Amino acid sequence: MTESPDGGALDGNALDGNALAGPLAAVYAFDVTRALARCAHCGDVSVVACAVVFVTAMGTVARCRECGEVLLVVVGTPTGTSVAARGVAWVRA
Repeated sequence: MTESPDGGALDGNALDGNALAGPLAAVYAFDVTRALARCAHCGDVSVVACAVVFVTAMGTVARCRECGEVLLVVVGTPTGTSVAARGVAWVRA
């Protein structure tokens, strides 16, 4: 079982990065799940679809598959969709 950054086991609610396709389609004009991204924390480079994703009522959180740090957070509101991607060093479509 994969561990979270704090050393605890991740629960069974984790999805892969393909769960980001819908929320990110509202912001980007390309399929972000097929893009390469570099983790700003550990340097891992992989397609966004490989991220570990958690979908909650408050938003969607994508974590690095290697180090478990937060890559990005997607929040939908009545007025639009916001993306915070502080954990991503770069994205290549």
